[in-house]
Amino acid sequence: MTMDRSAEVDFKIALVRSFLIEQEGVRLRGIDWFAWATAGASSAVLLAAETGIAEVLITLDGAWILTDDIEARRLQDEEIVGSYTIHASAWATPQDREQFVRKKGGTLILSDRPKIGEAPLPSGMIDFKRSMMPGEIERYRKVGRLAAEAMTETLSLAEPEWTEWDLAGAGADALLSRGIHPALVLSAGNRRLPIYRHPTPSMDRIGNCAMLVFCGRMYGLYANLTRFVSFGPLEQAAVDRHRIVREIEARVLEQSKPGASLHSMYTVLAGAYAEAGQARAIQEHHQGGTTGYLSREIVVTPDLLGEYLRSNSAVAWNPSIKGAKIEDTFLVTDTGLLNLTLDPVWPVIEVAGLKRPLVLER
Repeated sequence: MTMDRSAEVDFKIALVRSFLIEQEGVRLRGIDWFAWATAGASSAVLLAAETGIAEVLITLDGAWILTDDIEARRLQDEEIVGSYTIHASAWATPQDREQFVRKKGGTLILSDRPKIGEAPLPSGMIDFKRSMMPGEIERYRKVGRLAAEAMTETLSLAEPEWTEWDLAGAGADALLSRGIHPALVLSAGNRRLPIYRHPTPSMDRIGNCAMLVFCGRMYGLYANLTRFVSFGPLEQAAVDRHRIVREIEARVLEQSKPGASLHSMYTVLAGAYAEAGQARAIQEHHQGGTTGYLSREIVVTPDLLGEYLRSNSAVAWNPSIKGAKIEDTFLVTDTGLLNLTLDPVWPVIEVAGLKRPLVLER
């Protein structure tokens, strides 16, 4: 049974305390850790920031949301549940918060973003954050579904005369209208798509085809996906490019199981690119990795060691070659992969037992 948010918060407070000894406290500053510790509350105001307008302090005998007088009422009314006490200080005297932390937090503070005199979080806490609880999975499924619907809506409305900024703006609007932060929206049209792997929008017209990329955040969880639209049938060369990236992705998805090392994921990808005659393409863009409370918790690299996929962790791979890319967000479970960002109305093809997106031909 899925526990409610209040019960999840209380469970996580107890979990954090299990890593503490006397005279220690944990201070969680990041927007990602805030969302984890509060069962999906948001401390974000400036979307480009890594830290928000509030943070969490947990000790053996207390749990607080630290913020200022500007934000306290809204957080209390709309965001925070469970056994947290909100401690607000005047916005003009941030030193008051630091004095409170020194008074309550003991002689040693552990933090996700440690400052001078603080220590990093224990690895065990980080492991828990990367493995989703039932309530988190339920929220993640909603985020993925809404982000996928926003993508379908945007590319179903797009027109060849739109600029890349028009396309990105329509995508951001579709996300925001569903309550999702558009943390990243990339778009590329016919001219720029074959040139750049990471195309921030321009004033170019999109022309006869376009790519749209979302990293959307809701409840602190990221839905990452990439889709293409073509105005008219695809040329055979484009069909072949998209088939190649689906086949490369299938190789790494087949290996995405609890206990698999992330180092081995890179090795699998490198081999798949080489077999497709695209060995150099792996150097032209990162290949993704684990996701969750960050758009990428860990990006796979050839020298990454000691990191493994866990049951109920999330991955988002994004193999690409010139003019083609593929990406969805999957939950790695003991019984297989769950695609969180697949809209059932989007055209798909089955690859290695999984439904994978085709280009939307209009």
